[in-house]
Amino acid sequence: MDIRQLRYFAAVAETGHLTRAAERLGLQQPPLSQQIKAIEAKVGVPLFVRHPKGMSLTDAGRQFQVEAQRMLRAFDAMEQRLLRIASGVEGILHVGFTSSAAAHAFTPQTLRACRSEYPGIELVLDENHAAGLTEAVASSRLECGFIRAVVSRPPGLVFETLLKEPAVVALPLDHPLAANSSAARGVSLAQLDGQNMILVRRTGAPGLYANLLHLCAKAGVRPNVVAEVDRMMTNINLVAAGAGLSVVPQSVQGTHAQAVVYRPLARGVKLDAPLTLVYRKNDCSGAIGNFIALVHRLAKARKASA
Repeated sequence: MDIRQLRYFAAVAETGHLTRAAERLGLQQPPLSQQIKAIEAKVGVPLFVRHPKGMSLTDAGRQFQVEAQRMLRAFDAMEQRLLRIASGVEGILHVGFTSSAAAHAFTPQTLRACRSEYPGIELVLDENHAAGLTEAVASSRLECGFIRAVVSRPPGLVFETLLKEPAVVALPLDHPLAANSSAARGVSLAQLDGQNMILVRRTGAPGLYANLLHLCAKAGVRPNVVAEVDRMMTNINLVAAGAGLSVVPQSVQGTHAQAVVYRPLARGVKLDAPLTLVYRKNDCSGAIGNFIALVHRLAKARKASA
């Protein structure tokens, strides 16, 4: 028995008359009569008593009406929910972010705005490094992710640079380059030569730290890379412990303020830390479509106010 037959039964039960029910349903009376007989044959008991002025429910018919109404309400509710999901105002959205992307005020601002504007969307959040997030989006484990510099470009993914900010040098509190004199003129590439450095990257992959090493190589500077880690917070923890220095996005500065000093790079050293949104090119409908549109709107507003 399908939902259409339940609607036929409900209409006859409510009107108590085949002709009036047929008019409500937009059917001819004979086909509707046949459908009611088919329903009774399926359930194996009479549901209606036929009389000259119409039809009335049997005891079995009254119980069947209760169950039919319950199922029709459930079906209608499911239909409405599917429409809300299709329109992107309801559903589940898996969003990833790197620790350094989360440190930028734009990321939590966007997540708060999504919860406010689309309360029917459940946000499931995941933190990972850029390579892991990119792979998760490519394999459909995540709908989108906030990363910094792009580290790989699997086919079918879109990478949009939302915002850019300068990179700064993170130094242990007692490091010579942490002196106040460096605050004014900034840290030059030459001053990184031979320095113990901690990088957040996958070996051989592009990204912020690959760009830094490229600039150093062009300038003939050779920092001593003592560690390559997966996450920005691990990086800053190691700097705080005195293991070396690093370069981080400006929005991260202030982390471990009691143990880490942040200094700008010298004028002329162009090293930007982007904030990038990654998502699947062919998956931009429903909740993820609304989320991407929200990200674009907020990024545009932030650039306009900068």
